[in-house]
Amino acid sequence: MKTFDWTRVTPFQRTVLQALLEVPAGYVTTYGLLAKRIGCGSAQAVGQALGENPFAPAVPCHRVIASTLQLGGFTHQRAGEALQKKRQLLHEEGVYFNDAGKLTNPQQIWDWSCCPKQL
Repeated sequence: MKTFDWTRVTPFQRTVLQALLEVPAGYVTTYGLLAKRIGCGSAQAVGQALGENPFAPAVPCHRVIASTLQLGGFTHQRAGEALQKKRQLLHEEGVYFNDAGKLTNPQQIWDWSCCPKQL
């Protein structure tokens, strides 16, 4: 397993990023579900932490989408090349979005219902 220099991030970012490592390839989660997983009431705070992820793509922030099942943002951007890169990374993992940018298979949402909290 890859190790990370967690001193490069805040304690909150570390919590977010470590929880994200639990989401396997082939699945996505939402900003809200990730916030709930770590006991944070703010999906926006989670999004901000992900936008500053210095370990991408090893810590796969591309696996987090909006609660509407849309792609959401990527590297603090909501359109353009960054979002195309996010779509490409997910496509390579078997996660697909329609032309409107919505997840085609909601069964690929990782909500941690399978797993006890280990944080």
